[in-house]
Amino acid sequence: MRIRRRALVFATLSAVLCTAGFMPSASEAAAGNGAEEGTKSYAETYRLSADDVASINALNESAPAAPAAGPSFRAPDSDDRVTPPAEPLDRMPDPYRPSYGRAETIVNNYIRKWQQVYSHRDGKKQQMTEEQREWLSYGCVGVTWVNSGQYPTNRLAFASFDEDKYRNELKNGRPRSGETRAEFEGRVAKESFDEEKGFQRAREVASVMNRALENAHDESAYLDNLKKELANGNDALRHEDARSPFYSALRNTPSFNERNGGNHDPSRMKAVIYSKHFWSGQDRSGSADKRKYGDSEAFRPDQGTGLVDMSRDRNIPRSPTSPGEGFVNFDYGWFGAQTEADADKTVWTHGNHYHAPNGSLGAMHVYESKFRNWSAGYSDFDRGAYVVTFIPKGWNTAPDKVKQGWP
Repeated sequence: MRIRRRALVFATLSAVLCTAGFMPSASEAAAGNGAEEGTKSYAETYRLSADDVASINALNESAPAAPAAGPSFRAPDSDDRVTPPAEPLDRMPDPYRPSYGRAETIVNNYIRKWQQVYSHRDGKKQQMTEEQREWLSYGCVGVTWVNSGQYPTNRLAFASFDEDKYRNELKNGRPRSGETRAEFEGRVAKESFDEEKGFQRAREVASVMNRALENAHDESAYLDNLKKELANGNDALRHEDARSPFYSALRNTPSFNERNGGNHDPSRMKAVIYSKHFWSGQDRSGSADKRKYGDSEAFRPDQGTGLVDMSRDRNIPRSPTSPGEGFVNFDYGWFGAQTEADADKTVWTHGNHYHAPNGSLGAMHVYESKFRNWSAGYSDFDRGAYVVTFIPKGWNTAPDKVKQGWP
């Protein structure tokens, strides 16, 4: 999300735009391709005030704890988040609208599309339940949550970092005009990540896992299959030890253990992908410069496996770089199991913020972004991880062709 300076008039205007659902013309949408997003903040993009950003971060921090509390979980009474109402199962979605290189719709219409396209369980459409609609109301993380079942683990994350590029730029490059050394190092680190390669690595690993799941009716058989597949491909992941999140990911997936999910049968599960954008400088005991401009050493992937150690990810946002700024702590995008080989043609589903139609933040909107738009990111984030998780094979959360919103 983008930063915005506190200004009463601008904050009031932005709340009106957010509530009404800001929609550019088709010509404006055609002109915007998301190329500049990496230099902008999330708050600027979505017309959010500093108070909006603070509210979003507070809800984002509470969302990951929700599944542990069970279906009866409710957020504190002080938040203005609202669960969207139920939609009839037979109601077709309206077309999405173009929005700066994306397709955009209101959350109610996304529920209609989800029910028609994404909800299928063993070939049958499902109405989104009240519990699922509450998950969805959390915004970007809610979109991933409602498609993955319960809130997925982020431990099986992959990225790509070019060490040679990073070292050469630090050695031979120099800070830009007005740029401090800390800003320079943070920028070089961010530019040394290749999101497309990170995504492709996650797809490669998911493919290996899916082959290992075939005909494996207990976890031991799955792990044996997985090790054989890795050995055949000479993959560095074969050297991970038994305590690695790579080998324990399946058993730690809630739906794998559920009777109406995997029921402890690996062959009933499939590996899918989602993405998380976040800030590297999360060490509150570290230097203020790293909190502002990034920690070049943090959340770097293992050069052999591509695995990112996410154990220190605490959903802590970037610190303000000037008075009045506010940064959002993360952004999630759902991919699922799309079969489109060209990364540029893949579609990522995400949301702007939690659903607060009666509050200053406004109603939640859902977006379908092509990969280039999604991976461009915002100034709030300097890391993009592509995460593998598991869902029951009978769930259809990613059809071969995502038609709604795109020609």
